[in-house]
Amino acid sequence: MPHDHHHHHHHVGPEAGDARLIGAIAVNMALTVAQVLGGIFSGSLAMIADALHNFSDAISLIIAAVARRIARRPASADMPFGYARAEVVAALVNYTTLIVIGLYLVMEAILRFLSPEPVSGWMVVIIAAVALAVDLVTALLTWSMAKDSVNIRAAFLHNVSDALGSVAVIVAGTLILLFGWTWVDPLVTLLIAGYILWMAFAEIGGVIHILMLGSPPQLAPREVLEEAAQIEGVDGLHKAHLWQIDERNAALQAHLVVREGAWGQADTIKAAVKERMKARFGIAHVVLEMECAHHACAAPQDWGGS
Repeated sequence: MPHDHHHHHHHVGPEAGDARLIGAIAVNMALTVAQVLGGIFSGSLAMIADALHNFSDAISLIIAAVARRIARRPASADMPFGYARAEVVAALVNYTTLIVIGLYLVMEAILRFLSPEPVSGWMVVIIAAVALAVDLVTALLTWSMAKDSVNIRAAFLHNVSDALGSVAVIVAGTLILLFGWTWVDPLVTLLIAGYILWMAFAEIGGVIHILMLGSPPQLAPREVLEEAAQIEGVDGLHKAHLWQIDERNAALQAHLVVREGAWGQADTIKAAVKERMKARFGIAHVVLEMECAHHACAAPQDWGGS
C-alpha cells in the first residue's frame, strides 16, 4: 500500500515561533505563582496540583524554546547529523517530568483523602477560571507550531491537559461551595494526575523510538527493500539500516547488489535507487555500499549488520 509523505502545513517561522513561546512562558509563570498562593490560602490541593502542572507547562515551554534554538545549529565534524534531535531530547525530558508530577499528585491526593482539610470554594473557582483563560491563550499560541514538532507538541499537550485540569478545579470549587463536599478536591486531583500520566505514557514511546534509532513509524520497512529491488539492474538490498534521524528526516544505509552484467551502470543504478527512496518514501539521506552479484555477501540478513 503506497505511503504519501508529502504533507503540506502552514509553517510558523522560527522567529515568530520564538516570540509566541516567550509570551506563553511569561503568562504561565505568572499564573503558577497566583495558583500556588491561591492553593495555600484556600487549602485546595487540586489548585496546587493545577499550579504544579502549570509550572511544568512553563518549564516545558522553556525547554522547547531552548531546544528550537539548538536544533537550528548547522552540522559539524562533531555533530554530522546536526542538532535537530535536541527537540526530541527536550520532548523526552518534558514527558518524564509529567510522569514524575503525576505520581507525586497521586500520592498527595491519597494522603488528603486520609486526612481531609477545609477548602475555600470561592477562591478556588475564581483563580481556576483565570487559569483556564491563560491555558487557552497559551494553547492557541502553540497550536499551529505543534503540528510540525514533537517538541512543541509535548509543550502544547501540557497546556491542553492543564486547561482540562482548570475545568475540573472549577467544578470541584463549585461543589464545595454548594454542598461542602471537600472530598471532591482530592478526587479531582486524582483525575488530573491520572490524565497527566495517561497522556505522558501515550506519547513518550514515540520519542524513545526515535532516540533508540527505530525505523520511521509511518514507513513499512519491508516495502522499502521491495521498492528498491524493482529498479532495473538491482538484485536486492541487504544489511539495511533504516532509522529516524529526527522527527522529520529518515535515513537508509544498505548494501546494494547489482545484477550480473549491469556493473557498468552501477552509478546510474545507485542514483535511481536514491531518487526512488526520496520520491516514494521521503528518505533523503541514503548511503549505499555497492556489490556485484557475483561477489555479494553470502547468505546476508536483510536488516542490521555491517
